[in-house]
Amino acid sequence: MRSISENQNSVKTPCPEDGAPGKPAESASASGSVSASAPAAKPPGGALDRYDIAILVELQRDARLSNAELAARIGLSAAPTWRRVKWLEEQGFITGYRAEIDRRKVGLGVLAFVRVDADRNNGATTKALEDALRQQPEVISCHYISGAGTFELQVMATDLDAFSRFSIDTLLNLPNVKDVHTSFSLGEVKAGGGVPLEHLRG
Repeated sequence: MRSISENQNSVKTPCPEDGAPGKPAESASASGSVSASAPAAKPPGGALDRYDIAILVELQRDARLSNAELAARIGLSAAPTWRRVKWLEEQGFITGYRAEIDRRKVGLGVLAFVRVDADRNNGATTKALEDALRQQPEVISCHYISGAGTFELQVMATDLDAFSRFSIDTLLNLPNVKDVHTSFSLGEVKAGGGVPLEHLRG
């Protein structure tokens, strides 16, 4: 399954004044700095080691950690921790930082899973539909799928009436859409989970 959703959150290293991971603190971490033999900076194209994996784990849990807090958690001093975060950003392992918003708190009571059947599956028409789906703010994710259908969408709306209007007035009128099939979430068991990283530990 391949996501076609574009990540619109570009990486922005926090300013040195804010104490976030972009700032190399002057003092060593609370847990003490590692020995001189411990790896500090990442060479271009280098493989992920246990410190990189630990950084990814911690920033997935809390991306607002200061660099000093992050260093203390992974067992490195501040400066090499900062360099590693920068390397992970530059290499594309970290693609952005953003706030997670409770959809219900902002009035989005409906979460729908929508399978879209395309009328013709050729390159030009599929690209036109991809581009159109990316422009819809109600569509929060879109994936190519195997089996029946072409795309699987997650769509948010304020209520069922709003979703119905979006489906009839917008979704069914997008280029190359043949049909849509919808299921609604009745309750979230797990949402916003981080990327699993255990396989990297070896």
